Amino acid sequence: RWQKIFVIPLWSKMAVFWNKMFLTIIVLLIVLFLDAVREVRKYSSVHVNEKAANVNTNAFDHIQMKLFRSQRNLYLSGFSLFLWLVLRRTVTLLTQLAKGMTSHAALETQVNDATEAARKYMAENERLQEALSEKESSKKKESAEATDEKLKKEVEHLKAELQKTSNALNKANNEVTAVKKQSEGLKREYDHLMKEYEWLQASLNEAEDKKEL
Repeated sequence: RWQKIFVIPLWSKMAVFWNKMFLTIIVLLIVLFLDAVREVRKYSSVHVNEKAANVNTNAFDHIQMKLFRSQRNLYLSGFSLFLWLVLRRTVTLLTQLAKGMTSHAALETQVNDATEAARKYMAENERLQEALSEKESSKKKESAEATDEKLKKEVEHLKAELQKTSNALNKANNEVTAVKKQSEGLKREYDHLMKEYEWLQASLNEAEDKKEL
């Protein structure tokens, strides 16, 4: 399914600008996150000073509102930055998995074709050997031996190609297994992070409820 989605021409056009867009958004999110951290530190110190001084209630409420907004921006930018990195990693793994599955299917087809061709050559070799064994002429026998030697070389060549293709298929299977394991690990990590996000969101909601009270 993902392979069919990624072969859409729109993705190939976006792939040219994907890295630039990713880096641009990362830089933007980092700037927003650092600015939110600065605002939180700024208004936290001002909030403590105003609370200790207890001079003006309106000013204290205004500072408290600014502090809440800066904390909200901190959470939003932080989680956005984190989830953007997770999204990038997920798309990369899905792309690698789709390519591995494609190469695996191609190698299986190649191995099947090579095996079938080797069987045909071996059958022809056996028939030629039977035909050569019935001939009594010395010249024909020498010619038959040369033909048999040629066929043996071809069979050995086909066996070598079959072994090479089998090794490539095993390598592709190992790569697909590794990518699947990485995908499963990423899925578990993503589920764990989502649980932490829900816990932090619940904590933030409780903090907001306490502030409203």
